[in-house]
Amino acid sequence: MNWQLRDRSISFPRRPLIAGIVNVNDDSFSGDGTLVIDDAIAIARSHAEAGADILDVGAESARTNRAAVSVEEEVRRFRAFLGRWDDVIKAATPKDAEQVWPPVLSLNTWRPEVVAQVIEDPRVEFINDMGGLPDERNARLCAASGCSLLVMHSVGEPKIPHVHQQWEDVMGSMEAFFEEKLALCDQAGLSRDRVVLDPGIDFAKQRDDNLTVYRFLDRLQRFDRPLLVPVSRKTVIGEVLGLTDPTERDAGTVACLAASMSRGAQIFRVHHVSAAWQAMKMLWAV
Repeated sequence: MNWQLRDRSISFPRRPLIAGIVNVNDDSFSGDGTLVIDDAIAIARSHAEAGADILDVGAESARTNRAAVSVEEEVRRFRAFLGRWDDVIKAATPKDAEQVWPPVLSLNTWRPEVVAQVIEDPRVEFINDMGGLPDERNARLCAASGCSLLVMHSVGEPKIPHVHQQWEDVMGSMEAFFEEKLALCDQAGLSRDRVVLDPGIDFAKQRDDNLTVYRFLDRLQRFDRPLLVPVSRKTVIGEVLGLTDPTERDAGTVACLAASMSRGAQIFRVHHVSAAWQAMKMLWAV
């Protein structure tokens, strides 16, 4: 399987990839966001040196109990970070020979009005879209620029809680969803080798739904696309372990990484890059 980016590609099977989270906002659920660009750059550099193959930069929290920032403010935050991106690469060194270097620069955003502006920067290689691709606009933008696009499973608009969503067959519904979205990408001219799939842990899913997704994640291998699983500090971990503080959920995060990796996932989005990298490297070795 090949994952095509702007000017390079990554082939699987290979050691799975770690995506380190960089929150350029002040309301991250995990408490690790910052609007100070020097601090955001330091976090990105630390993630890169800890082994991150991808740096996933978000300028708006996905929390549903926070209002969305304006398009103008989200773009401003992204551009402030992009203006310092070269500082990350110049100051960091790869963890080992298998790390993707330089790390893939991913922007975590879903509004086409934002994507259209930030995708102009040729260093942006990946759009991490939590919006569920309700129409083809983001796919068209990525097709035109050569960027890769993540499609996440969810229902309804982002930034709105969907706590009453019920699934009779969450995996069957997810498979039908991805069939539809991949066809939408085809219509938009975005080749499938530029698409990554995300099962959307915690998005429009309750505790048992999330656990079902982890158990049967291997069913998504039928699409022959990389699977990115956002395992880090999720609500479902807190529910199972009785941990209300997200920063206490890193051991549970590693457990979810191991379960997902055993079922064919290739990319893991995390806050604690060092712990995830060590777990992933050991699992891959054995």
